[in-house]
Amino acid sequence: MSITRTKTRGQQTGLEGVADRAAAAVTHWAGSSWGFGMALGTVIVWAVTGPLFRWSDTWQLVINTGTTIVTFLMIFLVQRSQNRDGLAIQLKLNELVAAMQGASNRLIDVESLSEKDLKTLHTHYQRLVEMAQDDEDVAASHSVDEAEQRHLAKHGTARRSQKGGGESGGAKKRATSSSA
Repeated sequence: MSITRTKTRGQQTGLEGVADRAAAAVTHWAGSSWGFGMALGTVIVWAVTGPLFRWSDTWQLVINTGTTIVTFLMIFLVQRSQNRDGLAIQLKLNELVAAMQGASNRLIDVESLSEKDLKTLHTHYQRLVEMAQDDEDVAASHSVDEAEQRHLAKHGTARRSQKGGGESGGAKKRATSSSA
């Protein structure tokens, strides 16, 4: 399946396009040295004006209100940017998993699984780590299914080797990819 683009990269129309561009620009600026410098300058100006306003409640209220409003708005802008970046990263990872021969397609769109399913997958991958710890070749096991098959085969071979005087010492080097 091919995806065709009707707009060039970065071009969006309507209110959503304006919001995306504004959010990206403000987030980029806020994370820059200029953004930090401006925020620091504002706090310094506020602190210097303290004696002029005799450290009044109004003087304190100005900085409290200003920082609250800026923080409130920035939370939404940063979250919007992070949602977009997170989605882009997930799509890139999904493409890698889908394109990699031997990779488990169960991991495509794994971020949409329930917490229980994620914990189950985590347990399976912990088992993979435990089984792979004895392998000399770090790429010898790369999927849970293959690892279980290799683990069983390895132990069956190891037992036969000990009885029959076959191969000795360490894990056998194996191909790292399999048919999907």
